[in-house]
Amino acid sequence: MIRLRTAVYTADQNGGNVEGALRTLRQYVYSHMNTSLASGPNAVHPPIQLKYTYERLQQAQENVLGQGDSSLYQQAQQYCEGQTQIGSEVIACIKDYAVSHGANLAPIPDGSYKFDFTSAKWSPDLAGWSLVITVLAGIAFVIGSIYHWWMKRYA
Repeated sequence: MIRLRTAVYTADQNGGNVEGALRTLRQYVYSHMNTSLASGPNAVHPPIQLKYTYERLQQAQENVLGQGDSSLYQQAQQYCEGQTQIGSEVIACIKDYAVSHGANLAPIPDGSYKFDFTSAKWSPDLAGWSLVITVLAGIAFVIGSIYHWWMKRYA
């Protein structure tokens, strides 16, 4: 599972087939027991957060403004620089101006770059069948012990 998770991060970083890597990881986690992606009490949730995908989505959203090419960006820049504002306020002003003039700068939904998969409670693999055999052996031991005690006491 760790190899598959690393493949997802590598695909994200290189701009590769992230969806294919996520699908492979999802199928593995869903079909195997004890394949939790998060570990420890202070684990990040959701455990798969694709940093580079988020940055690409954010860059695509910023490209809506054109960053110097677009007349909308130039208009917003002129409007905001005409007001007395400092650094971060100018950026916020440009975004507000763009949104008020029809640009779609909605927040990026978490589902686009955050993922969490839950492992199966039981799976038909070595671990799953070992668990079934252990439970059946425990039940057989308890029944055998009760039968042995009963035979010794009443027979």
